[in-house]
Amino acid sequence: MKNLKKIGFATALTFSILATSVSASAATHTVKSGDTFWNLGMKYGVSVLDLKEMNNRTSDMIYPGEELKIPEAVTNEEKELLARLVHAEAKGEPYAGKVAVATVVLNRVDSSEFPNSIKEVIYEKAPGGSYAFSPVADGSVNQPADEESKRAVDEAITFRGQGKGSLFFFNPDKSSHPFMMAREVTTIIGNHRFAK
Repeated sequence: MKNLKKIGFATALTFSILATSVSASAATHTVKSGDTFWNLGMKYGVSVLDLKEMNNRTSDMIYPGEELKIPEAVTNEEKELLARLVHAEAKGEPYAGKVAVATVVLNRVDSSEFPNSIKEVIYEKAPGGSYAFSPVADGSVNQPADEESKRAVDEAITFRGQGKGSLFFFNPDKSSHPFMMAREVTTIIGNHRFAK
């Protein structure tokens, strides 16, 4: 019986050490004067809501010297792909429209109705076999993104989860598909209607 207690204690001690090591390796940030959840989200490529949730916060207050845990960020590869889609889909649209296009993709990733990654959402095929996004079909998604599109993606990631829940966008001058026309419009930016 004593040996079992020793083994149990040793196992618990080992687990405690491993758990401490794992949590110690998580990314952290020491708050500096002037830091906000918003600029930390932009810096690290994470959502403000995720940043607050990971640190058990409900207010926007942070204080110099405190340590904040940083959630897992969107990968650079995913950000680049999303920026290329935004560039192709929203070329000539206002900056807010570019942020909104990126937000639609992120909302789809977060929705149970769509795939679970940025890449899977962008390359998803609609029923009937056509791509959900025309730049994938015509190859323009492979063209480099401009700096404004990259900045719009960073902002959309930081803003993630705080919008109106748009899952679709379309230009009514180019598309009159009954499915899109029946959707609840959440906002209109430039030539695009965004909808749920």
